[in-house]
Amino acid sequence: MLTSLAHTAVCVPDIDEAVRWYETVLGLTVIWPPVLMEGDAIEKDMAELVPSPVVMKGAILGVGDAPVSGDRVIEVIQYVSGPGRAKAADAALTDHGWSHVGLVCDDLEATRADLEAKGVHFLTEGLADIVGLRTTWFEDPWRNVFILMEKRHPEKPYYGQY
Repeated sequence: MLTSLAHTAVCVPDIDEAVRWYETVLGLTVIWPPVLMEGDAIEKDMAELVPSPVVMKGAILGVGDAPVSGDRVIEVIQYVSGPGRAKAADAALTDHGWSHVGLVCDDLEATRADLEAKGVHFLTEGLADIVGLRTTWFEDPWRNVFILMEKRHPEKPYYGQY
């Protein structure tokens, strides 16, 4: 039986560059720095999914102190043995598959201004108010989409704001 959501994985072409971006631009905390994984254990885990021999690098990032992040983290991965492709130039948010990652902040205007000053590409003109949340959308350098949310009632989960 399922007990929790653990992580969202973001595949990138250069893990060191990506970890640096998520840490310096978004302010995420590196919980587990990039680690190269190869050999029998990762081969048994993923050989049916990626080209063999399986060689990948993985890192874990969260918000705030590592113990507070718990299982709700972002796993950044680079498949060294199967480098993959960049998202298609015409990829859309409405395409089937994973859509976006939601991030919560306490001051949407200030957070957006800070990210814009760091060169983050926003996908929406401004801010919106919807179901008790203030929102705006952006993407990372690899075109992974994020929604930035400010809760009206910080003590409640984001889906209980309305």
